[in-house]
Order: sequence, then C-alpha cells, then structure tokens
Amino acid sequence: MPYLADRTHALDAAELIARFGDDAGFEAAARADRYRDLGNHVNFCRWRQIERLIVLMSVNRAVGTVH
Repeated sequence: MPYLADRTHALDAAELIARFGDDAGFEAAARADRYRDLGNHVNFCRWRQIERLIVLMSVNRAVGTVH
C-alpha cells in the first residue's frame, strides 16, 4: 500500500490520470526518476508513492481487507 503524507498526493495522482490517462503511471515514474537523478530523495519517494497510488486506483477490485 502506498504511503500518503497528505491529500496532495491523491490530487497529484488524479491530475496525472486526467492529463495522461493510461500513461499516468509512466509519467509519475519518469518524475520520480528525474528527482532520483538530481539526488532529491524526498521528491523521488513522493513521486514513487504517487505512481503506486495510480496503479492502485486503476485496479477494478477491492485491494486489502474488506469488511
């Protein structure tokens, strides 16, 4: 499960999905890679978690425990 520090991660994921559609996960991964190359570990982790959230949002079934 992705770690979300605040709601802006969900907003960023929704924005990428709206702008890039099925390629939103690839865009988030590219942004994470860019920050890794710059040595910015904070934004690298942020975009990697957003990438995981996009993948989670694209699954058409419940993930994890359902009560």
